[in-house]
Amino acid sequence: MGWSTRQLAELAGTTLRTVRHYHEIGLMAEPERRANGYKDYGVPHLVRVLRIKRLTALGLSLTRIAELGDADEHPEEALRKLDGELAASIERQQQLRTELDLILRHSAPTELPAELGGAVAAANVSAADRALTVVMSQVLGKSALDTYAATLRNYEVDPALAEFDALPAEADKATRQDLAERMLQAPAVRKMLAEFPSFEDLSADAPHGADFARRAIVLAVVDLYNPAQLDVLVRMNC
Repeated sequence: MGWSTRQLAELAGTTLRTVRHYHEIGLMAEPERRANGYKDYGVPHLVRVLRIKRLTALGLSLTRIAELGDADEHPEEALRKLDGELAASIERQQQLRTELDLILRHSAPTELPAELGGAVAAANVSAADRALTVVMSQVLGKSALDTYAATLRNYEVDPALAEFDALPAEADKATRQDLAERMLQAPAVRKMLAEFPSFEDLSADAPHGADFARRAIVLAVVDLYNPAQLDVLVRMNC
């Protein structure tokens, strides 16, 4: 006399429902029944349940185990594939932990890639500049964004830049002209203009092309800065 379904489940460390489910989906053959009609499980059934439990614990789905058929005693190919998937998953999780570390250490904005977000946080740029950086992160390529991040890491606060950030839309022409001239003389701006590549170089590896990147950035600038600020930027480029 063997074990009942409940006894088999207890021996295998599982549940009645699980054993019955294995029967329903064809993972385990129904055992013979005793004279009283109860199922009569033997050692092979226990081995089968334990093998299924082990394979699912390793990461194989019940569907995949069913596909293996009699080959599931040592499904080398399936396990090697699973090992590769786990390795890729671990590598991705390690990358995520690195990104999380950067975000947490620098209180970086989560809408930006970790390295760029850290540079933005360290530079303490204005809300408009930060939003513009978000747009740039979507339309420029990696090399351009790396260059921009390096520029931000060397960012130096200047009174003229602070004035630009606070410039009201109704600022008069003389104020705008004076600010444009002082910004061009600001060490931080001069350094950025000297080190920052031209737009053609910056957009060389843009994923959607230079024209797409240019249009997106121009639209963002117009949307983010008020008319007086836009006029100052134009005067700086004259």
